[in-house]
Amino acid sequence: MEPSGLLVTGASFAAFRGLHWGLQLLPTPGSAAQDRWKWRNICVSLVHSLLTGAGALLGLSLYPQMAADPIHGHPPWALALVAVSVGYFLADGADMLWNQTLGQAWELLCHHLVVVSCLSTAILSGHYVGFSVVSLLLELNSTCLHLRKLLLLSHQAPSLAFSVTSWATLATLAVFRLVPLGWMSLWLIRQHHQVPLALVILGGTGLVTVGAMSITLGVRILVSDVLRSRPHPPIPGHKETRGTRTCCDGEPVTRVDSTLSLRD
Repeated sequence: MEPSGLLVTGASFAAFRGLHWGLQLLPTPGSAAQDRWKWRNICVSLVHSLLTGAGALLGLSLYPQMAADPIHGHPPWALALVAVSVGYFLADGADMLWNQTLGQAWELLCHHLVVVSCLSTAILSGHYVGFSVVSLLLELNSTCLHLRKLLLLSHQAPSLAFSVTSWATLATLAVFRLVPLGWMSLWLIRQHHQVPLALVILGGTGLVTVGAMSITLGVRILVSDVLRSRPHPPIPGHKETRGTRTCCDGEPVTRVDSTLSLRD
């Protein structure tokens, strides 16, 4: 067991909970006033994604040994980076349970539970830290996802900023989400003889869960931001109106001038 990892996890939990509370003292943009909690929650998530995503990319660039030897090869600060992420997911789970019903939050809570279970293996054992740091590359895509949600909450869709963010989200989803997930899956399959069966099952479950959610997310964004935003020729005798309907995945969609934007 790594006591320093546990201490950093606890400090990270306290820091992110403090950030949640601190943002309540700051004004929320008027356009997002109807959902102040979600605005604060996404802002905190953005801070975490920027911190850990950039840290993972920089760390792997400076210390590629973490990818060459994901079990044992890591510098001391890499464990702290993983612990910071675990503290965030615990704090975010607590925030969701405090402000949402279980029915509203269950999907993300399941995601957080899987992620915390996998990353905690590195903190408790001191091994697989490099593997965990590679997984934090996914947070670079999460940065774009959070920016996209903030623009939606601010009613900035459609706009140039939203369009650029949508394309950046899809690009980083492919490069920093699907590629690392594919690499980790191949590594786990090839090196399964080095890894205890329980960890193979845990890691495989986590990769399948996050991978399925990532592909579903990418398809939803592609459909809502790209395919449905293309202008359609006017239908004779049909007058376009501003209204709200529900798309096939059950999420409310707002139509404005023939442009549909997914309201996360």
